[in-house]
Amino acid sequence: MKTKKTKLSIIKIGGKIIDDEQELNSFLDDFANLKQAKILIHGGGKIANKLNDKLGIKTVMNEGRRITSTENLETVTMVYAGLINKKVIAKLQAKKCNAIGLSGADVNVILAVKRPEKPIDFGWVGDIEKVNATFINFLLQNNITPVFSAICHDGKGQLLNTNADTISAKIAIALNEFYDTELIYCFEKQGVLADVTNQNSVIKNINLEKYEELKRKKVINEGMLPKMENSFHALTNHVSKVIIGNREAIKDGEENYTLLTL
Repeated sequence: MKTKKTKLSIIKIGGKIIDDEQELNSFLDDFANLKQAKILIHGGGKIANKLNDKLGIKTVMNEGRRITSTENLETVTMVYAGLINKKVIAKLQAKKCNAIGLSGADVNVILAVKRPEKPIDFGWVGDIEKVNATFINFLLQNNITPVFSAICHDGKGQLLNTNADTISAKIAIALNEFYDTELIYCFEKQGVLADVTNQNSVIKNINLEKYEELKRKKVINEGMLPKMENSFHALTNHVSKVIIGNREAIKDGEENYTLLTL
């Protein structure tokens, strides 16, 4: 008889939850109060874009994914692994949640390889090859909450920008070895919307067939595509639950979000 695994919540935040100080504080209050083991992954693209604008650096996107030039890599590293990550850590410490901020380069925890230049050259963007689940579990077992930025490395001295949605899914899959993992994508909307102009048009359940239909009809595009692709990748690799919603989605009893199923 198999021993029942402990629940682990892998939660990724982005959008206005990071941009809005009040939203961020409210989310972190709820996150710090979660009793189960937990991991936080954050983006910060809009803040990086603002820094690019100030520095006169062009921001280029392709289907919701950043084209990372050498200059862009410098700004996203400053923003993701520096400003945002340490701000979140400081706030969590104030809320009595003992957190540690990590990039993929720290203790070699996430190893990536530069994405091939064809069919699209994304620049200094990394595709994840390996997650050190044993080290992450060591932190969790010692009541330390990991907080990951979206910066990885190739093991040869090169930093790589990696989509935070992808990092979240890969960590959830890797930690399956030790936990019953659930993946929660949190942003400003209540879930995947049938009509982007109607905040109440949440699609409560999306399976793989429904996803392909929504994508074909252009209901889902741009920034939502990486979340959806990574959601189904996680599910096919035995992550037990994947949801997309706003910051309320992490609360027990909350059901107003999009549930992804195969």
